[in-house]
Amino acid sequence: MALKNRLVSGSAKNEDEEGSGGVGGYRFILAGLVLLCVFALLSFVVLSDLHTAGEGVISSSPSKEVIDDIAASTNNTTVNISSSGNSNLALSLSLAGVEASVDAISMPSQTTVVPRSGTFPVEEDNSLGAARRIAREERQENQLLEMELDLQGEDTAVKLENTNMQASDLVDSSILGKYSTWKKENDNKNQDSIIRLMRDQIIMARIYLSISKKKKKLDLIEELQICLKRSRRVLGEANIDAELHYSAPQKIKAMAGVLSKARDQLFDCKLVIRKLRAMLLTEEEKIRRLKRQNTFLTQLGVKGIPGGIRCLSLRLTIDYYLLPPEKRNFPRSVNLQNPKFHHYALFTDNVMAAAVVVNSTIMNAKDSSKHVFHLVTDNLNIGALKMWFLLNPPEEATIHVENLDELKWLNSSYCPVLRQLNSAAMREYYFKTGHSTTPSSSASSLKYRNPKYLSMLNHLRFYIPQIYPKLDKILFLDDDVVVQKDLTGLWLVDLEGKVNGAVETCVENFHRFDKYLNFSNPYIAREFDPNACGWAYGMNIFDLKEWKKRNLTGVYHTWQNLNEDRLLWKLGTLPPGLMTFYGLTYSLNKSWHVLGLGYNPSINPSEIENAAVIHYNGNMKPWLEMAMTKYRPYWTKYIDYDHPYLRQCNFLK
Repeated sequence: MALKNRLVSGSAKNEDEEGSGGVGGYRFILAGLVLLCVFALLSFVVLSDLHTAGEGVISSSPSKEVIDDIAASTNNTTVNISSSGNSNLALSLSLAGVEASVDAISMPSQTTVVPRSGTFPVEEDNSLGAARRIAREERQENQLLEMELDLQGEDTAVKLENTNMQASDLVDSSILGKYSTWKKENDNKNQDSIIRLMRDQIIMARIYLSISKKKKKLDLIEELQICLKRSRRVLGEANIDAELHYSAPQKIKAMAGVLSKARDQLFDCKLVIRKLRAMLLTEEEKIRRLKRQNTFLTQLGVKGIPGGIRCLSLRLTIDYYLLPPEKRNFPRSVNLQNPKFHHYALFTDNVMAAAVVVNSTIMNAKDSSKHVFHLVTDNLNIGALKMWFLLNPPEEATIHVENLDELKWLNSSYCPVLRQLNSAAMREYYFKTGHSTTPSSSASSLKYRNPKYLSMLNHLRFYIPQIYPKLDKILFLDDDVVVQKDLTGLWLVDLEGKVNGAVETCVENFHRFDKYLNFSNPYIAREFDPNACGWAYGMNIFDLKEWKKRNLTGVYHTWQNLNEDRLLWKLGTLPPGLMTFYGLTYSLNKSWHVLGLGYNPSINPSEIENAAVIHYNGNMKPWLEMAMTKYRPYWTKYIDYDHPYLRQCNFLK
């Protein structure tokens, strides 16, 4: 009721007020409405501006263009780009297996408002411009560095290729075999990983040690030297993991820590590459020196005559010249020119080698009386060779020993080799090439300064028809062979009109004509096929009638005269033999002649056992200390070590 009275009174009052002053009330209401409209308009404008500003805000993450520039500037580098909340762009680089994380670019944390697209051209922010400039500069620098390294790499590759080709000249005269540790590692990559890891650590430690010395990091130098010393001591001479000391894992862990520290302080990709190249060149130079030293010592060993053989030759020579002249003749001399017998030619200055060839042939012959041996030696060994076979006659076989110096027709006016061996140019080549400055000539000198190339006994094989004019066929044997079977069947082989019966030696691309002859010479290129298969001297059946018919000694003289300056081939008898008997060689079954016992440690034992003749071609002759132990018994079984002369000269098995 009270409320009603108030309302009534209020309305009455209002009515009174409206009636008396209504214009002032309406003004108040109108002003309020205007204020509400202005407030709404301001709210709309503010919200619109805020929305517009939100669209124009640039976050701290770089644009795609910047990322592309940075990625392009890191060629040959694995790049991981990430952005964190602190507005720093982190580049994770992976270089040569070493990961390095760097803060490449720091972006400003404040936001920058730019106008909407289409209003006016957008000006590049200063920070973005700096980032792009840095990226471009890095890209240009890396491109220049890449070009420099490519040029250096090409030059280094050429030098390495040239030096390796020069060093490979020594391989032919070196002792070959599967002796290298790296080959064993490559044959089985899953084993001996600890040794490989330790060796890799040692290489990196040597690199960082060199760099730390250059930058005078004394503490790091000491740590690296200590770890190197300990790792090398643990590694020692071990070739497999099982041979390592039990402390190897500890040393590996310690070395890894020092290498990590060194990497953080010293890692410089360009400098490390240079150090690795320098180490590579140094190691290759060491290898070349060792090969030259090995070749020199091997040739020295080949030149040397073992004391026992020298003693035997001297004792036999003295006793021979103490014999009365009538006791110096061999029996059955009537068989020497009888073509119905099986004739052998053997040219040697080694008494024991000749003894083994003759003894092994006779012991394996079905009928020794049909075999005739023609031996030729020099003036120094004629007495020793005659005395040996006078004391040790080969059962019923016929022996004849001649002196090379008594072949008067064999002189320098007739024989090109004799003329060349006596020339000043040849003496210069043999005895003064040590002063040469080129590795290739030095290697060639080491290989070819061998007595057999200076001995006429080695070249006498081209004059067999002149030495034995009344014979039709003859079997030529080198003095470093052993006969294991009856060879009578060789005289029954039909050579089909060819002159030389020999075993071919080419396997795939090896031992073909281009290995022995200089095909850049027009004479060689015009006359011979570079892919023609080579064959072996050492056991050759010659048809002497066909030889004389074709005048092959004259053919040999022609080629030998053209090779006055050694431009067609170097030295030796196989190259001119290949040329002289080109197209005139009959291929014998390989079981007749097995080669390589003087250099190849991996010949199949069954091939040796089944061979009629085994050949110790190479430097490791069976009468030398350097002979391969497993092959030597095939030779020593034909020597009687209880012989009085051998006991006096201390011959040992």
